[in-house]
Amino acid sequence: MILILIKLAWKNILRNKRRTIIAATAISIGLAALIFVDAYMIGMKENMIKTATASFIGDAQIHQEGFRDEQEVTLTIQEVETITRKLAKESIVQYFTRRTFAFGMIRSAANMNSGVMLVGIFPGTERFLSQIDDAIIEGNYFEGNNENDIVIGSKLAEILEVELGDKVPVTVSQAYGGEFSQVGFRISGIFKFADEGMNSGMVFVRINKAQEMLGIGNDVHEIAIKFTSTEISLDKELAFWDTYDIHGNEIVSWIDILPQINTLFQISKYSKYIMGSILFIVVAFGIINTLFMSLYERMFEFGVLRAVGTRPFGMARLVIFEAGALAVVSIVIGVILGGILTGILAHYGLNFTGIEMMGVTIQEYIYPVLAVEQFIQYPISVFIFTIIAGLYPAWHIAKMSPVDAMRQSF
Repeated sequence: MILILIKLAWKNILRNKRRTIIAATAISIGLAALIFVDAYMIGMKENMIKTATASFIGDAQIHQEGFRDEQEVTLTIQEVETITRKLAKESIVQYFTRRTFAFGMIRSAANMNSGVMLVGIFPGTERFLSQIDDAIIEGNYFEGNNENDIVIGSKLAEILEVELGDKVPVTVSQAYGGEFSQVGFRISGIFKFADEGMNSGMVFVRINKAQEMLGIGNDVHEIAIKFTSTEISLDKELAFWDTYDIHGNEIVSWIDILPQINTLFQISKYSKYIMGSILFIVVAFGIINTLFMSLYERMFEFGVLRAVGTRPFGMARLVIFEAGALAVVSIVIGVILGGILTGILAHYGLNFTGIEMMGVTIQEYIYPVLAVEQFIQYPISVFIFTIIAGLYPAWHIAKMSPVDAMRQSF
């Protein structure tokens, strides 16, 4: 019986091929759009996490409590040597590096001044936590042993009217006593990030020179951490967090540093559901319209079937099978269309570089990510939704009497 219904369903939807193709195309475009949007959301999430963590922040950071809010140079990490020894033994920690931070003033020979954040780094370990070395557009990234090398942003170089090899004095206030400390640096490299704030407001020097200028000995303000997997930073149940949240220090993940990104991900997830709902509602009208047009063309046939004893449930079941056949055609077209479109864009990427979203500037192409679930979850959803949309036409034809059905056919 089921095989007969399947054959009848296919025969009926192919009676008017043009109408079936139009309806199937509308449904398939909705399915392809859902596959693409889901792949794009995954790609955007990976891109923004990579941008936020790999450019400079890292997966997690350790500071003394209050430093993130006050940026006071005296708030250095307590028991820093003990902490670094522990981190070196952590299996989930791939790399970590130490940094110092201080607000200062940089001046050029052209008497141009600019306020900057002076960041002291270990060049050897910093390259694993940030992309400063990759962002160098002129000069080099702390090659050699010159302690007076400084790397500045391209925008800052324009403001100061300086170039490679120029000498620039940097002045900071020492941590204890408040005396000013000034050191002349020579520009060894110029970097350029998509974030103009970094290009104009941050300069990098070797950490030992920064510590000497600030008078903080071997103390540091931050330890940036890179985990073996970014997913680790999302797991707040790990004992790792409690291990380093001691001695007056605090450890925070990138989500705590940039909570707006996690909010964006939540908004994106709900917007996907809303878009899907709107698409399906629009498509539902097309499905119902297509089925009703098909039914009215065959009203005499339905009247005869009812007259010879076919039960209302049998009539409704035939319409449901027709809706299912339409769904299968739509799913095949939609999966092919969505796979090709998303596959092409996954290869070439989408260029949104330079656009700032929730405080994060996109620095690389966004590549949609195809997943097996997209070709299982969404097609099944489309099939179920098409069947649901077909319930109304099925109910309409089931409750119609044989006389009314044959009368409407004339």
